[in-house]
Amino acid sequence: MSTPDVIDHLVGIAPGSPLDAIRAQRPEARENAQRSYLALFEPEAPGEASALERYAVASYVARLHRAPAVAAFYAARLADHADIADAVAAEAAHATTGPYGRFPPGPLSAEDMPGAAYRVGSDHRPVFGARLTAAIEHADLLVFHPRDASPQALQDLLDAGWSTTGIVTLSQLVAFLAFQIRVIAGLKVLAATPATDAAR
Repeated sequence: MSTPDVIDHLVGIAPGSPLDAIRAQRPEARENAQRSYLALFEPEAPGEASALERYAVASYVARLHRAPAVAAFYAARLADHADIADAVAAEAAHATTGPYGRFPPGPLSAEDMPGAAYRVGSDHRPVFGARLTAAIEHADLLVFHPRDASPQALQDLLDAGWSTTGIVTLSQLVAFLAFQIRVIAGLKVLAATPATDAAR
């Protein structure tokens, strides 16, 4: 692949290093993670989501997960759209926390955690436009309010100009970021672990 392995890059894994050897033990997992990145962020055709929308949402989601290095990686792809990058950073800084949501009535209702749905600030809505505003709000819903996903949430995206295919892409992107960030965090823990302990 022409694009360097993104997880290796973000962790700082050098060829021949102990972490490189660890990742090499699962070559299919390593390759599939990279292929997922390429499909979501460097597709042959942009399809129903533009590169700008993909990178902006990714930067926002990474900030929600408190993964600054990952957020910076995706924000760097917005270099030609500094206004968008700045607005994403500002919105993430004032976003909700979580997780929130309600379970269907039953035993799990004791774990209900009500919380307000996130809405992009009025000063940044014109910067984002209707589509990106809806995408960022939906990404926040998936990260912090997954139990509150509803037909109306999907309708909000449709009303903003997203197609059903685009909504699937957006949801896949948010899910992939959660996976990628956790893999990176785990590898960084291994990187900070003495070699004798990591080999056990």
